[in-house]
Amino acid sequence: LVFPENVLIIIISLCNKEKTMKYDYIVVGSGLYGSIFAHEAKSKGKSVLVVDKRPNIAGNVYTEKQEGINVHMYGAHIFHTNDKRVWNYITQFAEFNRFTNSPVANYKGELYSMPFNMYTFNKMWGVVTPEEAAAKIEEQKKEITGEPKNLEEQAISLVGRDIYEKLVKGYTEKQWGRDCKRLPVRLTFDNNYFNALYQGIPIGGYTKMVENLLDGIEVRLNTDYLEHKAELDALADKVVYTGPIDAYFGFKLGTLEYRSVRFENETLDIPNFQGNAAVNYTDRETPWTRIIEHKWFEFGKDEDGNDLPKTIISREYSSEWKAGDEPYYPVNDEKNGQLYAKYKELADKETGVIFGGRLGEYKYYDMDT
Repeated sequence: LVFPENVLIIIISLCNKEKTMKYDYIVVGSGLYGSIFAHEAKSKGKSVLVVDKRPNIAGNVYTEKQEGINVHMYGAHIFHTNDKRVWNYITQFAEFNRFTNSPVANYKGELYSMPFNMYTFNKMWGVVTPEEAAAKIEEQKKEITGEPKNLEEQAISLVGRDIYEKLVKGYTEKQWGRDCKRLPVRLTFDNNYFNALYQGIPIGGYTKMVENLLDGIEVRLNTDYLEHKAELDALADKVVYTGPIDAYFGFKLGTLEYRSVRFENETLDIPNFQGNAAVNYTDRETPWTRIIEHKWFEFGKDEDGNDLPKTIISREYSSEWKAGDEPYYPVNDEKNGQLYAKYKELADKETGVIFGGRLGEYKYYDMDT
């Protein structure tokens, strides 16, 4: 058979592609989105390569064992969900303990229970019944008439002036002044922050859980996808991209904004620093937003149930994101929403690429989403 030259070129091109094609999917990023996608694809008979520019798997849920303590290296993560299907799914890959998130608020040395509940109201006002607490909140809410005009009025309309001044104002200013529409208020003695049906921490840490998700899947660490894009794209039919969507397009439309977090970790030769996993510092003067004491996520015990003699704490500082920082929280405002919409239009035109996760979709996700 004699083929026209242009047909012959196409045939050769297809043959070469067959030689280099090795995977059905390349997954960029080994956080929860990427790892679960990779696991599900493999379970359906697809070949998968996972690449991550970090030296470790697990993305921001990465935990590292130090002094027998599983340290949450990119901030505390407490898994919680009301969806039994999600719980049954994730517990295939790890056994979870019974940890319940019950943070404490520290306002200039005064300690209050979180979320705002009867313990909080008793400490704040001396009230002892839900009726008394509700009446006090209603009394303070009256200063806001009509629709709230700003963040402060919104918070006061929900919890009253006293709680706003001591437990909301300084913290949100440090964190980023985010919307207070979801401030949890309970007229019960319930310190469970999430109030979810299922909640806990994977025994042995999140890294071990992600290892189980990626069992049998090829993973290449210290591999920056965007630096080796052409080479990696040639290896697969489709790409699942979980990195920042603006970085994928070379920031050509502008840079999306994030809030970042800086951590100061400290190992202390004492068994107990603050007696709780999380303490929020709600005054404006304290520079850190909270202190995490990691051992309490697993009740201060090692894997054999022995008390751990040392402790590790992390002070968290919220900051504006700049180049080189880890992007944590997408900024949910009109300007960034409009910019993301433009990047989304570009993403929709990318054939063979799936954009997913917090950075790929510029959207905050809880872990059970």
